[in-house]
Amino acid sequence: MASSVDSTAEELSKLGINGEWTACAPPNLQKNLQLLSPDQVELAKMLVDMGQNHLFYHWADPGVEDEDKKAFFAQVVKLDQNYPGGLVSYIRNARELLADSKAGKNPFDGFTPSVPTGEVLTHGDDSFLNFEEEGIKEAWRAAFVLVAGGLGERLGYNGIKVALPAETTTGTCFLQHYIECILALQEASNKMAKDGCQREIPFAIMTSDDTHTRTLQLLESNNYFGIKPSQVTLLKQEKVACLDDNDARLAQDPHNKYRIQTKPHGHGDVHSLLYSSGILNVWHSAGLKWILFFQDTNGLLFNAIPASLGVSSTRQFHVNSLAVPRKAKEAIGGITRLTHADGRSMVINVEYNQLDPLLRASGYPDGDANCETGYSPFPGNINQLILELGPYIDELKKTGGAIKEFVNPKYKDASKTSFKSSTRLECMMQDYPKTLPPTARVGFTVADTWLAYAPVKNNPEDAAKVPKGNPYHSATSGEMAIYRANSLILRKAGAKIDDPVAQVFNGQEVEVWPQIVWKPKWGLTFSEIKKKVRGNCSISQRSTIVINGRNIFFEGLSLDGALLVNSVDEAEVKVGGSVQNKGWVMENVDYKDTSVPEEIRTRGFRISKVEQLERTFKEPGKFSL
Repeated sequence: MASSVDSTAEELSKLGINGEWTACAPPNLQKNLQLLSPDQVELAKMLVDMGQNHLFYHWADPGVEDEDKKAFFAQVVKLDQNYPGGLVSYIRNARELLADSKAGKNPFDGFTPSVPTGEVLTHGDDSFLNFEEEGIKEAWRAAFVLVAGGLGERLGYNGIKVALPAETTTGTCFLQHYIECILALQEASNKMAKDGCQREIPFAIMTSDDTHTRTLQLLESNNYFGIKPSQVTLLKQEKVACLDDNDARLAQDPHNKYRIQTKPHGHGDVHSLLYSSGILNVWHSAGLKWILFFQDTNGLLFNAIPASLGVSSTRQFHVNSLAVPRKAKEAIGGITRLTHADGRSMVINVEYNQLDPLLRASGYPDGDANCETGYSPFPGNINQLILELGPYIDELKKTGGAIKEFVNPKYKDASKTSFKSSTRLECMMQDYPKTLPPTARVGFTVADTWLAYAPVKNNPEDAAKVPKGNPYHSATSGEMAIYRANSLILRKAGAKIDDPVAQVFNGQEVEVWPQIVWKPKWGLTFSEIKKKVRGNCSISQRSTIVINGRNIFFEGLSLDGALLVNSVDEAEVKVGGSVQNKGWVMENVDYKDTSVPEEIRTRGFRISKVEQLERTFKEPGKFSL
């Protein structure tokens, strides 16, 4: 045995591989070191030093499965490069967080909660209109970042989530809707700019291995939905290594002993991707001031963007978290100011199951309770952020884009010594403020839920189990929320809109409002919409109206049925009088009926287009309908 070890040491010495670490390396690794490049040897040394010997226990002798061994190190290189500080930092962070988890350490120990500073919007009032106007002025100095790394499997949809129709009246998918909103903002902001320059708003999309190719295909096959390809940047998120135990031993892929098991790190990676790509400096050099982060399936979000951006500008917030009113103990995180005994403070999202005990432990006997408004004073976080670009870049220079992580192992038993399955470190986009200094101006903007928040994230079965009165957050409720928001906006603009009726689709009882849909260029702000709705307009509950054009004005329209108006930008169309026909009808669909397309099944209804009046104006000029 000794002579074999001496022989191996002699061979390694000839190859220039020296050091005590080789004596600690597993025999199977020692035998294969001669196959490795100097860089791979350094990686092997790092893994041994970090207690990862088990990764080499099953390695074959030299000459057997050598290509698999090279592939192993190719993966290690990728994992090392894609994490701030490399795998050494990842493993060290994991050990620390796993130890805290096992000990049951409360991350909020020593912190006292209080209500942060923010702005509560009331849709349509003077303050709202002023904030909207300020937001439009600022929009040309903004960049938008969409976090779109997820598939629609949880929704009962096998495509990427951004390809799912936001509503089925027009079939417009989420990605198309977002791009059209950005283009409408771009045009409106350029009109207000005093220098006459036509600036382009940049749009970055964070994808993943699961979504990158399909996102690119969706864009390319639809001519990027009208935005210039040069405005769009795709940043692909990589995965992180899984962890097998409290010692942060990296988990091996159960199907391949030469591969480390990986899982997504969370949408907090968007910060490090933006930083490492260098795009933030490009934007800053181009004169941009704001960066807006949003998630992939909230069809109402842009209703609140202009006013929220106006709040950021007016209040000079470095960080502005978009939020909605939140009932006490509702299952949505609360925006909270946390002040530590040592003087540190931060404004962050605190999950609802942590907020109530934190308040009780801090001298609030009722915990998370509603105040005189009927809502909790801690507004509900909806994971949409507006950051001032300069301070954001300065902060990322300090952190390298790293976000405070957490770990959530599923333990086999109360001893917390072993896991049911591998875990990994995770990070969340909205935890960015955790590292900010107390001088950072961090606030929030609250918009009405009906206006700004209707995420699509639950499949029909899970949504049907939601207790009555709680949001379903399904494709069904998300589509109905768009019709409700548009109906209420037109009501506020002076139109008479009939009340909804209750119907059940996919086991979910929802309010069915008139199916009112418009392109963002028709009405991006409330002041714009008010100018285009004149006289005594009325729309019945069973009606459908699709507004596809910029300069379409309604004067005394009475609609009972389906009306579609299309126009080129240079046409001005006045629509009035009485329109009555059999209209479009919602027909129930069983979500288990596989003969029906997934995007229809997930909502539990299809639209039967029985009869409609459609008019298209292709020429410039003034027209009446």
